Amino acid sequence: MNLSPLHNLRADVPAAVVVALVAMPLCLGVALASGTPLVAGLIAGVMGGVLVPLFSRSPLAVSGPTPAIVATLLVAMESLHSFPALLLAGVIAGGIQIILALFRAGVIAYFFPSAVIQGILSAIGIIIILKQFPYAIGFDIGEFGNQDFWDSHGENTFSAVLSALAHVEWGALLVSALALSILILWDNVAILRKQTWLSGPLMAVVLGTLLNLLFVHFLPGLAIDKSNLVNLPVIRSLADLQGMLQMPDWGMIGSKTVWIAAIAITFIASLESLLSIEASDKLDPFKRRTPLDRELLGQGVANIASGLIGGLPVAAVIVRSTANVAAGARTKASAFLHGIFLLLAVLFLASLMNHIPLAALAAILIFVGFKLAHPHIFRKMFHLDKSQYLPFLITIIAILFTSLITGVVIGLLAGIFFVLKANYHSAIDVGREGDAYKISLNREVTFINKARLSHILERLPRGAEVILDGKKVRFIDHDVLEVIRDFERAAVLKNIQLREQNFDTPVLNSRV
Repeated sequence: MNLSPLHNLRADVPAAVVVALVAMPLCLGVALASGTPLVAGLIAGVMGGVLVPLFSRSPLAVSGPTPAIVATLLVAMESLHSFPALLLAGVIAGGIQIILALFRAGVIAYFFPSAVIQGILSAIGIIIILKQFPYAIGFDIGEFGNQDFWDSHGENTFSAVLSALAHVEWGALLVSALALSILILWDNVAILRKQTWLSGPLMAVVLGTLLNLLFVHFLPGLAIDKSNLVNLPVIRSLADLQGMLQMPDWGMIGSKTVWIAAIAITFIASLESLLSIEASDKLDPFKRRTPLDRELLGQGVANIASGLIGGLPVAAVIVRSTANVAAGARTKASAFLHGIFLLLAVLFLASLMNHIPLAALAAILIFVGFKLAHPHIFRKMFHLDKSQYLPFLITIIAILFTSLITGVVIGLLAGIFFVLKANYHSAIDVGREGDAYKISLNREVTFINKARLSHILERLPRGAEVILDGKKVRFIDHDVLEVIRDFERAAVLKNIQLREQNFDTPVLNSRV
């Protein structure tokens, strides 16, 4: 199949429209939650959409302002007391990302175990469902797209769902039910699934909006409140646009606080981007792999450009990327065009876009969330070894009850623990060969195995015959060699007959 952007516009254009519709409230929500101007979120959405695809080779990831960085921006705003100073921190962060790309720092993403990546995807799916449910039934919690367990209003994920159940708007419920029905129909009927220009998510938005307009004109009691519609700022003139743009405060370039904020932004935005790339590559039906250093380069360029004209920091965002995949995108043209559509919507179509119910967009995200956290994924993981399904579950629980970045760190630590545990046991085997105890060292034996080897050797009875076999060993850490040398001395005192076999002479000599 030809996967060049020009040959796949029939799939990428409708997907770009859907992602732009989903991205609009997310951009506004991130700006609102971080205490920055609303237009800053939209600028970041445009810059992330248009610039990152020009440098990145990711076929499906979509970039923009990310909810994962809200807490960092809030702290930075409190310490800097200036939005232009925050813009400068964003520009510096972009420069650091470019330097990291040149030093090939993107390789860090390869250290995330696949069970943790799958846990991230499933956790994001569950969070999307829980966080978007209030909007689907017409209850505005004020933070569309936020992924953290606690929000700025003191609500957590579950209490927000319970609060929403007490404030059902039947019009919003009908709109979201219609949108979900369309999505399910499009996903299960082959002839509809092949309609690239009229994709399920796009039709869900169009028909959901038309249904609400019917309510407004004929059944006003069911009409969705304006607070639950998309709310783009309307630009009526060039002066309005110029008045919204801000520049970095270059006088703060020597401020230690600005550099601390820049480093924090670099860490969060880079980690979110690399995780999103790993996730979107897993979802790619054509199984393409993204060069991670090129992704960091693209993010750095976009962050510099965004900060220079008054936009928030950007990153590749899992929610948007998964929505892009679900909408049928095939190439990075979808991500680029979503940025163009965002720009056109902000400049010329704000009044029209402001008729779109958040309930219709919430339905799309809930459908995406269900696919990410589909029951068959859990069944598949539970059929694997506990070293796979436990990090998977720990990652999900940690993300659900903390935040994306905190949960990822906890999941990664869990994954590393099980890898070390597996190595701890598999590197050393204990058996019998006749009357002798046979201790076999396998593959790489590092300081991690020092404690187990020491414990095994200490428990050998007096007068025993011991074979220490290095047939399968490829590397022995210096700490382990010291344990063996200490045991050689102790064996004489315990009348233990020690025989070493299948060790290369250089390995034995390195103990001295």
